[in-house]
Amino acid sequence: MNDSEAPEPQPNVVPRIRIEDLLKDFVGRAGELLQAQERTRGLLEAVVAVAEDLSLEAVLDRVVTSACRLLQARYGALGVIGEDNALSHFITVGIDDELARRIGPLPTGHGVLGLLITEPAPLRLHDLGHHPKAHGFPEHHPPMKSFLGVPVRVRDVVFGNLYLTEKEGGGDFTPEDEDLAVALAAAAGVAIENARLYEDARRRSSWLEACMDVTGRMLGADQLGNAEESALDLIAARALRESGSHLALILVPSPHEPYVVAGTAGARGAGFAGATLAMKATEVQGVASTGKATCLDDSKDLLGLAVEGAPARLLIIDLSAQGAHHGLLVLARDPGTGNFSKTDVEMGAVFGSHVALALALERIHRLREQVVVFSDRDRIARDLHDLVIQRLFAAGLSVQSLRRFTTGEAALSKIDSVTEELDTSIRDLRNTIYSLQASTRERESLSGRILQSIQAGAKSLPYAPHLTLAGAVDSVDDEAIIKHLLAVVSEGLSNAVRHSGARSINVSVSVAEGRLTLEMADDGCGFVDPAPGNGLANIALRAKEMNGTSTIASAPGNGTSITWSVPLS
Repeated sequence: MNDSEAPEPQPNVVPRIRIEDLLKDFVGRAGELLQAQERTRGLLEAVVAVAEDLSLEAVLDRVVTSACRLLQARYGALGVIGEDNALSHFITVGIDDELARRIGPLPTGHGVLGLLITEPAPLRLHDLGHHPKAHGFPEHHPPMKSFLGVPVRVRDVVFGNLYLTEKEGGGDFTPEDEDLAVALAAAAGVAIENARLYEDARRRSSWLEACMDVTGRMLGADQLGNAEESALDLIAARALRESGSHLALILVPSPHEPYVVAGTAGARGAGFAGATLAMKATEVQGVASTGKATCLDDSKDLLGLAVEGAPARLLIIDLSAQGAHHGLLVLARDPGTGNFSKTDVEMGAVFGSHVALALALERIHRLREQVVVFSDRDRIARDLHDLVIQRLFAAGLSVQSLRRFTTGEAALSKIDSVTEELDTSIRDLRNTIYSLQASTRERESLSGRILQSIQAGAKSLPYAPHLTLAGAVDSVDDEAIIKHLLAVVSEGLSNAVRHSGARSINVSVSVAEGRLTLEMADDGCGFVDPAPGNGLANIALRAKEMNGTSTIASAPGNGTSITWSVPLS
């Protein structure tokens, strides 16, 4: 057999079944690639949607909505973990308002939802109701079977959990769904952190604007008419708005009771106006003593506030400035509206210090105006007495002297008539002077009278003593106590001016827990044995007459301090 007779080579033959398998595998992989590309595009769209808004509430709602759309879940929710490791907020998608109302209160973090709080890791379930931690659903709750939950972290701290249920088509959530949910939760954490920072900055800015607005209006006499009640109502109304509260109360110290409601805001504020509140809780007393704002949940015991059996949440803010305690600002939120945020607590304290300083300045302004008015009345009374009455009296004498120049009955009768008119005018002027002086004594506040006594006693000093008023000083109306107090102030200042050589004198008058207390201290030379005289003995005697106490402490080179305290009946 030669080469020409050799058989021709045959082409390679690929079995048809092998080609079909390759085509099917290619089509399948292409479908998977398209599906992965579609899901990736959906994830990017979800991330963009989440980051579109800087409002925290809007961001949370967008996270849940985007997750439901991306993972084809019928229901979605995001639970925000509060300070007590329970759910403080619960944002839902897929359940309308009417159905939510019929279901009842939102979950607080029990069952499977609580499991994700204590063990923050992705969780996929075929049937939510068959999990050992499941507590079942309340009445009217829609059935839920397939479940996917992933934690949402903000700076490595679990902010909350994203819950998805009822995969469309009746299937289970897949590992790919879990990966997408984890990726979306990571992006949501960044968006939530940005929204929280923005919200915190906005809230702080709003509180600072409230501080400037309220203090500006309080110090503007033409807007508030110098009425302290209007100022307190203004403070309460602005604090109510900035804190998102439902009730705001301004409590001021009272001589006979710890606190009286002097300013209100909110729908239920009118019911508390003028009420006396003991407020003897340890936490409340701590606010007054330390000046640190405090959140409380026992409003039912403190204020009698309760909504459907649950106590309202309280934020109590101290109103103190430069050592003077003007009272407390109490803000109340109904249950279900969330706790006061850390920003509200911090900025509420800043607001309290600002308005307390404004109250102190407004009080000083009123005292100065009162001193000007009363000084002017004293000047008018003095001028009437020393000038007008003396001139009228002289004119009367001159008219009387005319009697020796005439003997006519008509002329003498006219002289007597004019003289009688002048006498009547003099008596009327004297009555007017007495009325001015009595009006000054009746209407002048105790704080104004204390200020006048200090100014009168310190005329020879090259500096002004420092005066601090705390509590309801102006509400003291016992004239006997006022008389003794002013005498002790004058005597104490007189001793300091004449004997101590002090470079500074501090005077403090306070009303607290049913007592009026005067404290006077100087940095003068001090003494071992007091100089002869009745001054210090009179101070002690005045305290004894009012069933009070008097303490005088001094040492050479360390100045002298006087503490004089009497009970208020």
